[in-house]
Amino acid sequence: MSDEWKSDEVTYEDDEAIGEDLTVPEVAGSDLDEAAPADADVGAPVSSLTDPGDEGLRSSILDSVLHPDDAEGSKPEKLNTKYYEKELRRLQMELVKLQEWVKAEGMRVVVIFEGRDAAGKGGVIKRITERLNPRVCRVSALGTATEREKTQWWFQRYVAQLPAAGEIVLFDRSWYNRALVEPVMGFCTEQQYQEFLRTAPEFERMLVRSGIILLKYWFSVSDEEQERRFRSRIKDPRKRWKLSPMDLESRSRWVEYSRAKDIMFAHTDIKQAPWFAVNADDKKRARLNCISHFLTAIPYEDLTPQPIELPPRQDNEGYVRPPLSDQTFVPDAY
Repeated sequence: MSDEWKSDEVTYEDDEAIGEDLTVPEVAGSDLDEAAPADADVGAPVSSLTDPGDEGLRSSILDSVLHPDDAEGSKPEKLNTKYYEKELRRLQMELVKLQEWVKAEGMRVVVIFEGRDAAGKGGVIKRITERLNPRVCRVSALGTATEREKTQWWFQRYVAQLPAAGEIVLFDRSWYNRALVEPVMGFCTEQQYQEFLRTAPEFERMLVRSGIILLKYWFSVSDEEQERRFRSRIKDPRKRWKLSPMDLESRSRWVEYSRAKDIMFAHTDIKQAPWFAVNADDKKRARLNCISHFLTAIPYEDLTPQPIELPPRQDNEGYVRPPLSDQTFVPDAY
């Protein structure tokens, strides 16, 4: 383990600091990654968040199937920072190759990032886009719907964000708000919620039939690790904007979110567009695992641009430029 993790000094670079003097709502139970009861019915859809349902839903059936090794005590050590940075550079080089292939082939790619608050979705998106052309790979992170948008078909404003040929769109949250935050917080009616569960699979099948490559990632984090990250954000003034009152409210509704996620998976984990769960307790591993999977999900060839030869500078040919004193410069503060 690197010295970065041994230091007692409080740092904010990786959201690892914990403010012991600050309060985050406590919750009972665990995240979606707890082991499900042996007799739990994994495939059975649930009709409503308000149904009593099976007690097994409270322990996230699907996460336990996808992550059987997430039991307490089985977590590996955090990645060595040098190894992480080396692998990230390698994967980002592959992302550049993928970008060039998407452009050349006129592909349309949609990637959805969902998960618990502070699960690390934004960090993965940042590492994906860091070395890519923003005209090819862009992020869609829609805010609260306007009054006009609230009267539209639920998927309408998301359709406007879909890619054209040669584009990749990363959805930082998506149309799945209607399956998660809205029913849990009471922002939609039961009828609207049920309609979404019926419509979303058909909507996504339609996208896939149209030629769009659709990938969906769910970032799963334990309640203990989420609290660590919440405390870090509260402690660091630079990151407090990441922690909204809605995030704090979600802590007190942990089990309701677990139930909503399980119902969402039961209805929308379809063959044409399956969910891929990412174990996100270790952010560095989560980033590498997600990017690596993204690269393997789309076949591509190496179209890295060839080295460029810099042309010679144009001769002056007698042109006299105006004096520098005519320009207004930014003060040299450093």
